[in-house]
Amino acid sequence: MNVHVVLVAPEIAPNTGNIIRLCANTRAQLHLVEPLGFALDDRLLRRGGLDYHEFASVTVHSSLDDVTISIADGRWFAFSSRGARRYSDVVFRPDDVLVFGAERHGLSATDLARFGPDRTLAIPMAPNNRSLNLANAVAVVVYEAWRQAGFSGAADDVAPGLTSETPGATPFDE
Repeated sequence: MNVHVVLVAPEIAPNTGNIIRLCANTRAQLHLVEPLGFALDDRLLRRGGLDYHEFASVTVHSSLDDVTISIADGRWFAFSSRGARRYSDVVFRPDDVLVFGAERHGLSATDLARFGPDRTLAIPMAPNNRSLNLANAVAVVVYEAWRQAGFSGAADDVAPGLTSETPGATPFDE
């Protein structure tokens, strides 16, 4: 899978570390837009990413404009609690670009205006909640995009056909 995950001004090292690990495991490309709220050698970043840094493709950019120059192809989607469409209403493509804002305030109004309502997506939440954790939000969307691509490139070690009728299966298997 070749989706691009863009984090604009991420602030919390463990969130970015977890996203590095996610990208390593899904083969998504990670782009970090400065300013970063931590140093790339931060121990909390490394702790969240464990030893997955060497398996992830991570590029640091000075601005969102620099990312647009770097990624010429693909459709761009912004994610916001103010999104006009649900992420699950999109048929994702392998070269899509998924843009997420900083933990405390998300994407700026200026950044969101670049995408328009059809390309600003939301993840459904219970009423009166502000947002999801950034790493969780990225995981929800990246795994949906990968699922739609048939988990292309995934390890083939998943046991097919297990049901609750399978000897040794639990009621949680279905």
